[in-house]
Amino acid sequence: MKWHEITIGTTEEATEMISNFLHEMGAGGVSIEESGTLNKPRDTSLGQWYELPLNDIPEGQAVIKGYFPEGTDTDELIAALKPRIEELKEFDIDTGDVTYDAIEVDDDDWATAWKQYFKPLRVSDTLTIKPTWEEYEPGEGERIIELDPGMAFGTGTHPTTALCLQTLESVVKGGEEMIDVGTGSGILAIGACRLGVKGVLALDLDPIAVSSATENVRLNDLSEQVEVKLSDLLGVLKGGEAASNNDSGLRVTVPVDLVVANILAEIILLFIDDVYQSLKPGGIYIASGVYKNKETEVEEGLIASGFRIVEKRRDEDWIAFVAKKPQEG
Repeated sequence: MKWHEITIGTTEEATEMISNFLHEMGAGGVSIEESGTLNKPRDTSLGQWYELPLNDIPEGQAVIKGYFPEGTDTDELIAALKPRIEELKEFDIDTGDVTYDAIEVDDDDWATAWKQYFKPLRVSDTLTIKPTWEEYEPGEGERIIELDPGMAFGTGTHPTTALCLQTLESVVKGGEEMIDVGTGSGILAIGACRLGVKGVLALDLDPIAVSSATENVRLNDLSEQVEVKLSDLLGVLKGGEAASNNDSGLRVTVPVDLVVANILAEIILLFIDDVYQSLKPGGIYIASGVYKNKETEVEEGLIASGFRIVEKRRDEDWIAFVAKKPQEG
C-alpha cells in the first residue's frame, strides 16, 4: 500500500499541537524527530541511554511526519493545516519558520521502522517502560510498564511524560482513585497502578487513543483497575458516579484522590475549575505539559481556582505542577 508522507519543519515547542492536528485530520501515523546534536542536554540520572542517531536538525527545531492513505489530496490537506498552525502564535507557541513537503512512500518505509529506536527506558527510581516486542529482565523493585504506543501516542521519552511518572512516584501513597485526563497511550494510568493506585478512570476525546489505551491496559493485565472512556472531564462530572462504572463492576467514585493531565497549558487552563470539583478535599492535581512561557499563567490559574501549589518539577523547558485542593474547614 502507498501512503502520502506530509513533512512539517517546525520547533520542538510546537510538536505536540501540530502532531495533534495531523492526527485529527486522519493521519494513520505521526512521527517526530528532534535535534540530535550532542549539545542537547540529556538526563542520564536514571541510567537512560540514547540510541537515536545524530542528525542535522538545528537545536530547538523538529521534523514532524504525518502519514495519510492513498487518495488523500495533499495540497488540500496542507492548505487546511497552514491556518491552524499559524493560529498557534495567538497562544504564544513559537512555530518558527514552518516548512511543508509531501511525498509518496510504501508502508514498509515507515510503519515499523520507528520501533528500532524504542528500547526499554528507566524513567523514574522504580518505573521502566518496556515496548512489548523487546525482551527485558527487570531488576529488584523495578516496575514494568508494557507499552505498544502505536505511531501517534506517548512512549515516555518526551520530558512531560517522564515528569508525570516521576511526580506520580513521589505523590502516590497507595490505594488512591485517580482520573487521567487525555490518557493517550494509557501510560500514566498504567504507571499509576504500578505505583499502587487502586483504580483509574482514563479519559480521552480521541477514539483511536481510547482504543490504544484500552489495548495497553489489557497488555498490562489492568483491565479490572483501569477504565478507559471516550469522554472529557466535564462529561464525567455531568454523568456523576454512573459515568465511572464499567461492566466489570469497577467504580472510581468522583470526587477522587488524584487527577493527572499531561496536555498543553492552553488546554489545562480551560478546565481547572472542573478538576477542582472532581477532587476530594486534600486531593492532588498533577498538571504537566506546561512549557516555560506558560508557567506563570498556569500557576495563576491554579491559585485562582483555589489550589495551593505544592511543588513544581522541571525537565528541560517543561514544568509539571503539583497542586493541592485545601482540606475543608
